Amino acid sequence: MDFATFIGLAGAFGLMVLAIVTGGSFIIFLDPQALMVVAGGTFGACMVQYPFKDVASALSVGKNAFFYKETPPNKIIERLIRFANVARKEGLLSLENSISEVKDDAFFAKGLQMAADGQDPDTMRDMLDKEVDHIEERHERGADIFTALGGYAPAMGMVGTLIGLVQMLRNLDDPSAIGPAMAMALLTTLYGTVMGNIIFHPMAGKLKNRSQSEILKKTLIIEGIHSILVGENPRIMEQKLHAYLSPKQRTSNFR
Repeated sequence: MDFATFIGLAGAFGLMVLAIVTGGSFIIFLDPQALMVVAGGTFGACMVQYPFKDVASALSVGKNAFFYKETPPNKIIERLIRFANVARKEGLLSLENSISEVKDDAFFAKGLQMAADGQDPDTMRDMLDKEVDHIEERHERGADIFTALGGYAPAMGMVGTLIGLVQMLRNLDDPSAIGPAMAMALLTTLYGTVMGNIIFHPMAGKLKNRSQSEILKKTLIIEGIHSILVGENPRIMEQKLHAYLSPKQRTSNFR
Protein backbone atom coordinates (compact mmCIF):
# COMPACT_ATOMS: atom_id res chain seq x y z
CA MET A 1 0.00 0.00 0.00
CA ASP A 2 1.31 3.45 -0.94
CA PHE A 3 0.45 5.71 1.99
CA ALA A 4 1.78 8.79 0.16
CA THR A 5 -0.98 8.48 -2.47
CA PHE A 6 -3.71 8.12 0.15
CA ILE A 7 -2.31 10.94 2.29
CA GLY A 8 -1.97 13.22 -0.74
CA LEU A 9 -5.53 12.65 -1.93
CA ALA A 10 -6.95 12.89 1.59
CA GLY A 11 -5.05 16.11 2.22
CA ALA A 12 -6.05 17.72 -1.08
CA PHE A 13 -9.73 16.79 -0.90
CA GLY A 14 -9.88 17.32 2.84
CA LEU A 15 -8.66 20.89 2.60
CA MET A 16 -11.06 21.63 -0.26
CA VAL A 17 -14.01 20.24 1.68
CA LEU A 18 -12.92 22.22 4.74
CA ALA A 19 -12.80 25.42 2.69
CA ILE A 20 -16.28 24.68 1.31
CA VAL A 21 -18.02 23.84 4.59
CA THR A 22 -16.51 26.81 6.42
CA GLY A 23 -17.94 29.11 3.76
CA GLY A 24 -21.38 27.55 3.31
CA SER A 25 -23.24 24.37 2.46
CA PHE A 26 -21.42 21.48 0.77
CA ILE A 27 -24.62 20.52 -1.08
CA ILE A 28 -24.43 23.51 -3.42
CA PHE A 29 -21.19 22.09 -4.86
CA LEU A 30 -22.90 18.87 -5.93
CA ASP A 31 -24.30 19.01 -9.46
CA PRO A 32 -24.99 15.70 -11.28
CA GLN A 33 -25.40 17.49 -14.62
CA ALA A 34 -21.99 19.15 -14.36
CA LEU A 35 -20.37 15.88 -13.27
CA MET A 36 -21.99 14.06 -16.19
CA VAL A 37 -20.62 16.58 -18.69
CA VAL A 38 -17.06 16.46 -17.32
CA ALA A 39 -16.72 12.75 -16.49
CA GLY A 40 -18.64 11.52 -19.53
CA GLY A 41 -16.88 13.89 -21.91
CA THR A 42 -13.42 13.10 -20.48
CA PHE A 43 -13.68 9.34 -20.77
CA GLY A 44 -15.51 9.59 -24.10
CA ALA A 45 -12.75 11.71 -25.62
CA CYS A 46 -10.12 9.35 -24.23
CA MET A 47 -11.77 6.37 -25.91
CA VAL A 48 -11.75 8.26 -29.19
CA GLN A 49 -7.96 8.55 -28.87
CA TYR A 50 -7.23 5.06 -27.47
CA PRO A 51 -8.76 1.61 -28.06
CA PHE A 52 -11.25 0.56 -25.41
CA LYS A 53 -9.07 -2.35 -24.24
CA ASP A 54 -6.15 0.02 -23.62
CA VAL A 55 -8.32 2.39 -21.58
CA ALA A 56 -9.74 -0.50 -19.55
CA SER A 57 -6.23 -1.89 -19.02
CA ALA A 58 -4.92 1.52 -17.91
CA LEU A 59 -7.73 1.92 -15.38
CA SER A 60 -6.85 -1.52 -14.02
CA VAL A 61 -3.16 -0.57 -13.82
CA GLY A 62 -4.18 2.59 -11.99
CA LYS A 63 -4.47 0.58 -8.79
CA ASN A 64 -0.66 0.43 -8.73
CA ALA A 65 -0.72 4.08 -7.69
CA PHE A 66 -2.45 2.97 -4.48
CA PHE A 67 -1.35 -0.61 -3.88
CA TYR A 68 2.23 -1.58 -4.67
CA LYS A 69 4.69 -3.90 -2.97
CA GLU A 70 8.06 -2.18 -3.04
CA THR A 71 11.19 -4.32 -2.90
CA PRO A 72 14.32 -2.25 -2.18
CA PRO A 73 16.97 -2.71 -4.92
CA ASN A 74 19.65 -3.56 -2.36
CA LYS A 75 17.52 -6.50 -1.21
CA ILE A 76 17.47 -7.81 -4.77
CA ILE A 77 21.26 -7.47 -4.96
CA GLU A 78 21.56 -9.30 -1.65
CA ARG A 79 19.52 -12.20 -3.04
CA LEU A 80 21.54 -12.30 -6.24
CA ILE A 81 24.82 -12.41 -4.31
CA ARG A 82 23.47 -15.29 -2.24
CA PHE A 83 22.39 -17.16 -5.38
CA ALA A 84 25.80 -16.49 -6.94
CA ASN A 85 27.54 -18.05 -3.94
CA VAL A 86 25.23 -21.08 -4.13
CA ALA A 87 25.95 -21.52 -7.85
CA ARG A 88 29.73 -21.29 -7.31
CA LYS A 89 29.68 -23.90 -4.56
CA GLU A 90 27.03 -26.32 -5.79
CA GLY A 91 26.68 -25.63 -9.51
CA LEU A 92 24.02 -23.89 -11.60
CA LEU A 93 21.54 -26.74 -11.25
CA SER A 94 21.29 -26.05 -7.52
CA LEU A 95 19.55 -22.76 -8.33
CA GLU A 96 16.34 -24.70 -8.92
CA ASN A 97 16.06 -25.05 -5.15
CA SER A 98 16.22 -21.25 -4.83
CA ILE A 99 13.34 -20.50 -7.20
CA SER A 100 10.82 -20.95 -4.39
CA GLU A 101 12.40 -17.94 -2.63
CA VAL A 102 11.31 -15.64 -5.46
CA LYS A 103 8.00 -17.28 -6.38
CA ASP A 104 6.24 -13.95 -5.77
CA ASP A 105 8.31 -12.43 -8.60
CA ALA A 106 7.60 -14.25 -11.87
CA PHE A 107 10.36 -12.38 -13.74
CA PHE A 108 13.01 -13.27 -11.14
CA ALA A 109 11.84 -16.88 -11.04
CA LYS A 110 11.98 -17.11 -14.83
CA GLY A 111 15.55 -15.77 -14.87
CA LEU A 112 16.68 -18.22 -12.18
CA GLN A 113 15.07 -21.11 -14.05
CA MET A 114 16.96 -20.12 -17.20
CA ALA A 115 20.19 -20.03 -15.21
CA ALA A 116 19.48 -23.43 -13.65
CA ASP A 117 18.85 -24.82 -17.14
CA GLY A 118 22.28 -23.61 -18.22
CA GLN A 119 20.97 -21.07 -20.73
CA ASP A 120 23.57 -19.20 -22.77
CA PRO A 121 24.27 -15.89 -20.94
CA ASP A 122 23.79 -13.64 -23.98
CA THR A 123 20.66 -15.48 -25.09
CA MET A 124 19.22 -15.13 -21.59
CA ARG A 125 19.98 -11.41 -21.58
CA ASP A 126 18.37 -10.86 -25.00
CA MET A 127 15.20 -12.75 -24.05
CA LEU A 128 14.73 -10.95 -20.76
CA ASP A 129 15.64 -7.56 -22.26
CA LYS A 130 12.86 -7.98 -24.82
CA GLU A 131 10.41 -8.79 -22.05
CA VAL A 132 11.48 -5.67 -20.16
CA ASP A 133 11.01 -3.56 -23.30
CA HIS A 134 7.43 -4.80 -23.67
CA ILE A 135 6.72 -4.20 -19.98
CA GLU A 136 8.08 -0.65 -20.25
CA GLU A 137 5.94 -0.04 -23.33
CA ARG A 138 2.79 -1.17 -21.51
CA HIS A 139 3.64 1.01 -18.53
CA GLU A 140 4.22 4.05 -20.73
CA ARG A 141 0.89 3.50 -22.51
CA GLY A 142 -0.95 3.35 -19.18
CA ALA A 143 0.71 6.54 -17.92
CA ASP A 144 0.01 8.26 -21.25
CA ILE A 145 -3.69 7.46 -20.94
CA PHE A 146 -3.87 9.06 -17.49
CA THR A 147 -1.98 12.07 -18.87
CA ALA A 148 -4.57 12.30 -21.65
CA LEU A 149 -7.40 12.09 -19.10
CA GLY A 150 -5.72 14.89 -17.16
CA GLY A 151 -5.73 17.04 -20.27
CA TYR A 152 -9.29 16.28 -21.33
CA ALA A 153 -10.88 16.87 -17.90
CA PRO A 154 -10.17 20.63 -17.67
CA ALA A 155 -11.09 21.02 -21.36
CA MET A 156 -14.45 19.33 -20.76
CA GLY A 157 -14.86 21.59 -17.75
CA MET A 158 -14.59 24.56 -20.11
CA VAL A 159 -17.12 22.94 -22.45
CA GLY A 160 -19.52 22.63 -19.53
CA THR A 161 -18.88 26.26 -18.65
CA LEU A 162 -19.83 27.32 -22.18
CA ILE A 163 -22.98 25.19 -22.02
CA GLY A 164 -23.96 26.84 -18.74
CA LEU A 165 -23.31 30.33 -20.09
CA VAL A 166 -25.40 29.67 -23.19
CA GLN A 167 -28.27 28.42 -21.02
CA MET A 168 -27.95 31.47 -18.81
CA LEU A 169 -27.96 33.94 -21.72
CA ARG A 170 -30.99 32.28 -23.28
CA ASN A 171 -32.94 32.74 -20.05
CA LEU A 172 -32.07 36.29 -19.10
CA ASP A 173 -35.79 37.06 -19.04
CA ASP A 174 -36.24 34.42 -16.32
CA PRO A 175 -34.16 35.41 -13.27
CA SER A 176 -34.90 32.09 -11.54
CA ALA A 177 -33.04 30.18 -14.30
CA ILE A 178 -29.91 32.32 -14.27
CA GLY A 179 -28.59 31.04 -10.94
CA PRO A 180 -28.67 27.27 -11.74
CA ALA A 181 -27.17 27.84 -15.21
CA MET A 182 -24.34 29.94 -13.80
CA ALA A 183 -23.71 27.39 -11.04
CA MET A 184 -23.38 24.61 -13.61
CA ALA A 185 -21.03 26.79 -15.68
CA LEU A 186 -18.68 27.29 -12.72
CA LEU A 187 -18.95 23.77 -11.27
CA THR A 188 -17.94 22.08 -14.51
CA THR A 189 -14.73 24.12 -14.50
CA LEU A 190 -14.18 23.16 -10.85
CA TYR A 191 -14.80 19.46 -11.49
CA GLY A 192 -12.56 19.39 -14.56
CA THR A 193 -9.71 21.18 -12.79
CA VAL A 194 -9.91 18.92 -9.75
CA MET A 195 -10.08 15.70 -11.78
CA GLY A 196 -7.21 16.74 -14.05
CA ASN A 197 -4.80 18.22 -11.52
CA ILE A 198 -5.48 16.25 -8.36
CA ILE A 199 -6.36 12.81 -9.75
CA PHE A 200 -5.27 12.09 -13.33
CA HIS A 201 -1.98 14.02 -13.75
CA PRO A 202 -0.60 12.97 -10.33
CA MET A 203 -1.56 9.34 -11.01
CA ALA A 204 0.22 9.48 -14.37
CA GLY A 205 3.34 10.75 -12.61
CA LYS A 206 3.10 8.07 -9.92
CA LEU A 207 2.75 5.32 -12.54
CA LYS A 208 5.84 6.62 -14.36
CA ASN A 209 7.80 6.49 -11.10
CA ARG A 210 6.53 2.97 -10.48
CA SER A 211 7.63 1.96 -13.97
CA GLN A 212 11.14 3.35 -13.48
CA SER A 213 11.47 1.48 -10.19
CA GLU A 214 10.21 -1.74 -11.76
CA ILE A 215 12.56 -1.46 -14.76
CA LEU A 216 15.51 -0.84 -12.42
CA LYS A 217 14.74 -3.99 -10.44
CA LYS A 218 14.41 -6.08 -13.58
CA THR A 219 17.67 -4.67 -14.94
CA LEU A 220 19.44 -5.67 -11.71
CA ILE A 221 18.00 -9.18 -12.04
CA ILE A 222 19.16 -9.52 -15.65
CA GLU A 223 22.67 -8.25 -14.90
CA GLY A 224 22.94 -10.40 -11.77
CA ILE A 225 21.83 -13.61 -13.44
CA HIS A 226 24.12 -12.90 -16.40
CA SER A 227 27.03 -12.56 -13.95
CA ILE A 228 26.07 -15.87 -12.33
CA LEU A 229 25.99 -17.64 -15.71
CA VAL A 230 29.43 -16.37 -16.72
CA GLY A 231 30.83 -17.36 -13.31
CA GLU A 232 31.72 -13.85 -12.19
CA ASN A 233 33.16 -13.37 -8.72
CA PRO A 234 30.33 -12.30 -6.35
CA ARG A 235 32.37 -9.33 -5.10
CA ILE A 236 32.86 -8.03 -8.64
CA MET A 237 29.20 -8.74 -9.36
CA GLU A 238 28.13 -6.66 -6.35
CA GLN A 239 30.28 -3.71 -7.42
CA LYS A 240 28.80 -3.87 -10.92
CA LEU A 241 25.21 -3.93 -9.61
CA HIS A 242 25.89 -1.10 -7.14
CA ALA A 243 26.62 1.14 -10.13
CA TYR A 244 22.85 1.23 -10.73
CA LEU A 245 22.15 2.59 -7.24
CA SER A 246 22.82 5.88 -5.50
CA PRO A 247 25.60 5.80 -2.85
CA LYS A 248 23.03 5.96 -0.04
CA GLN A 249 21.31 2.81 -1.30
CA ARG A 250 24.46 0.69 -1.48
CA THR A 251 24.98 -1.87 1.26
CA SER A 252 27.76 -4.40 0.90
CA ASN A 253 27.26 -8.10 1.60
CA PHE A 254 30.99 -8.52 2.21
CA ARG A 255 32.79 -7.30 5.29
